[in-house]
Amino acid sequence: QVQLVESGGGLVQTGGSLRLSCAASGRTFSLYAVAWFRQAPGKDREFVAAISGSGASTYYADSVKGRFTVSRDNANYTAYLQMNSLKPEDTAVYYCARSTARRVFGSSPFEKDYDYWGQGTQVTVSS
Repeated sequence: QVQLVESGGGLVQTGGSLRLSCAASGRTFSLYAVAWFRQAPGKDREFVAAISGSGASTYYADSVKGRFTVSRDNANYTAYLQMNSLKPEDTAVYYCARSTARRVFGSSPFEKDYDYWGQGTQVTVSS
């Protein structure tokens, strides 16, 4: 059973930065893509960023492109989401997820392609 544990959320002012971590169990971590999604109060969960198993390919939602960076450290089974220039509209619970299928060289922005999810970490950006 794969487990994902997010950390690093918190309260930050507009323009600030946070780095989220997603620690995974399982030695096959590098074979699977990891994605970050977020859900704001009263809204549907939305895609934020994804990274291929190898780390060579990344994909971002337009709303975070140029501000957020997704990365991973396969040796330590951890993925990261560096968030800079944060805005109040970035306030949400952030989730990491592992792809269902092996995706060493690609990723996906669709929830249906991810089957293991973390518990979420709250990010609040004050204006």
